[in-house]
Amino acid sequence: QVQLVESGGGLVQPGGSLRLSCAASGFTINYYTMSWYRQAPGKERELVATITADFSTNYADSVKGRFTISRDNAENTVYLQMNSLKPEDTAVYHCNAARGSGYYGGTYYYTAKNYWGQGTQVTVSS
Repeated sequence: QVQLVESGGGLVQPGGSLRLSCAASGFTINYYTMSWYRQAPGKERELVATITADFSTNYADSVKGRFTISRDNAENTVYLQMNSLKPEDTAVYHCNAARGSGYYGGTYYYTAKNYWGQGTQVTVSS
């Protein structure tokens, strides 16, 4: 059974830090682009950070310099280190794994895959 399970959310004061984890099971993340999205109440889901299979990273302008995405393929886990948190960072944070069709590691995959986790709540408030 394919699963993405996020953890590490909680309540933190402005300026504080949290580290989110996304543990994958039922598949290996090696060939997947892994991303963190967030959705605040009444707002659309937005892309926060992405790390590709070759470890290239991209960030939303609103989190650049404060958040760091990383991956540990051996642990089948992706992380989001969040520093200097602001109240506007309050949201449910979701993990996403995406892989297109094509050759990966010498094997051709005919079907694209896209998986989502259930999310973890992050609240930044004094």
